[in-house]
Amino acid sequence: MTFETKDIFGFGTGIYTTPEVAKILGLPRGKVKRWLKDYWITKFSGGGIQYSDGEGIEQVTNFHTLIEFFTFYQLRERGVSAQKIVAAHDILADVFKTQYPFATSNILTDGEKVLFEGAIGEIIKADKSLQIYINQVIEPFCERIEFDKNSLAKRFFPMGKEHGVVIDPKRKFGQPVVGETNILTETVFSLFRAGEPVDIIANLYDLKISQVEDAINFHTRIAA
Repeated sequence: MTFETKDIFGFGTGIYTTPEVAKILGLPRGKVKRWLKDYWITKFSGGGIQYSDGEGIEQVTNFHTLIEFFTFYQLRERGVSAQKIVAAHDILADVFKTQYPFATSNILTDGEKVLFEGAIGEIIKADKSLQIYINQVIEPFCERIEFDKNSLAKRFFPMGKEHGVVIDPKRKFGQPVVGETNILTETVFSLFRAGEPVDIIANLYDLKISQVEDAINFHTRIAA
């Protein structure tokens, strides 16, 4: 790799356990845990790159790795071999000069061009499964992501940008918050679960009813 690596837990990087990654993205917990070990820790960590810290239940990763998990999972679910994905990750990391190529707007918003042309096209061939991946998975997913000036994922809206739940690594260590506030969605949900009416919660935190309902719906979904 020819790019400069950074501390994965510097300011504004977010901190997530593997169960939290699975809940936020709606992915199987077992696969997230296994793939973090098999790929981000083992396959993608050449040249001293670090994607996680800690062990066991205390093992954590960051926001950009969280975003990369979704891309990796969808590629695997659509029949792309792990070997091809690893090779693609290596090439794209060098091309985009980032250790998080699967979290860049280059692949998330222009995936068809990236995956089907140039050096990467020699690894991942255009086929029906990849066409489905581009059209039905990447486009809807990238609509839930806000990118920074370096084309890296900046914020994630798990329910869509029209809803009030935000994953912002610069706020509350990247845990889900309500809108532009620092109010954890977990706080809102805990009050609701304890029996507080939605309108009382909204008044207590100066939130819109819709924001409170979004926080409740988010945690109801991930608890299912």
